[in-house]
Amino acid sequence: MTNATAGAKPDARPTDARFSPGPTRKFPGWTLDGLADAQLGRSHRSKPGKAKLKEVIDRSKAVLGMPDDWRLGIIAGSDTGAVECAMWNLFGARPAEILVWEAFGNDWAVDAVKELNIDAKVTKTPFGDLPDLNAVDWDKDVCLTWNGTTSGVRMPSGDAIPADRKGLVLADATSAAFAMDIPWDKVDVVTWSWQKVLGGEAAHGMMALSPRAVARMAEYTPAWPIPKIYRIRKGDGVNEGVFEGATLNTPSLLAAEDCLAALKWAESIGGLPALKARSQANLAAVSEWIDRSDWAQFMCKDAANRSSTALCIEISDPAFDALPDDAARWKFVKAMTGLLDAEGVAHDIEGYRDAPPSIRLWGGATVETADIKAVLPWLDWAFAEVKAAS
Repeated sequence: MTNATAGAKPDARPTDARFSPGPTRKFPGWTLDGLADAQLGRSHRSKPGKAKLKEVIDRSKAVLGMPDDWRLGIIAGSDTGAVECAMWNLFGARPAEILVWEAFGNDWAVDAVKELNIDAKVTKTPFGDLPDLNAVDWDKDVCLTWNGTTSGVRMPSGDAIPADRKGLVLADATSAAFAMDIPWDKVDVVTWSWQKVLGGEAAHGMMALSPRAVARMAEYTPAWPIPKIYRIRKGDGVNEGVFEGATLNTPSLLAAEDCLAALKWAESIGGLPALKARSQANLAAVSEWIDRSDWAQFMCKDAANRSSTALCIEISDPAFDALPDDAARWKFVKAMTGLLDAEGVAHDIEGYRDAPPSIRLWGGATVETADIKAVLPWLDWAFAEVKAAS
């Protein structure tokens, strides 16, 4: 057992204390010098500017192993914008089912029910659990978070999704893309942002459409108005320019260059298999520590559904459980994270504000496993210090 005892601080410190879940830390070896070829001061419509955006699209597809007949475009507003774009353009043609097991899934349920007012069933489970996927009606349009950034619960696979489904599957994969396998034959829309596993800059989203999703665009026109920055339609189908680098609003070419640097790093270390392996090693390190811990547990109960990027940790100590309410428990957590931040060993590791009181370490591919291992004894120290002072 790893018994947390107040007293001496651990000897070792993480080399990099940035464990934020987004924007996440840069890849090892990143420097500003690597962005020297950014097309600053050039129009995103110019040949060099558009070529950079198209390169982001092409390299992303290649690293992810996306099928050739899928379309991938850059969308305003990070992953949130990409999900919104997909929902506003594609949903409403048939009944929907929104699967909710963390905070962002709940946001998409609000969009479906209260904003778009479509015929939508909301299937919700508590943080830490996954809905019964075999009970989902996949003939409806289904929206889900492939990896719950705020709960640490992921889809274990696409096995529950039938190949002959009639509905579309929209997968918010912002903290899954580049760290986990995406079964392209079991989903129809996949979204993510540059600021998660790639360690890129914020504000830019990616939206991938399957041939089935593209066909929906030709068959169905929503009844509601669509904001200009999400109008990916042209005539009776999609605006193909969006998927060739002609973005609907002005992107940052500096951020695009930063994304390209991350993609080139990913290619240099072995592509998607290497990215997955780095993230899995981070999960393994935390799992081994939790197995020995007398106060910490994963928020996700089932190891098969456990995220390797969003490492969400709850406190299971009786003294913590005895606190009167979640406000008191959050105060305890914030006291811990405040100590760690002040020591310069862990920044930005509070759990998500709508999640249960918790700690969250980012375990994506840009985080070194040695840093994960180094920070864990500090969590023990911080817990013991706050418990002793309570």
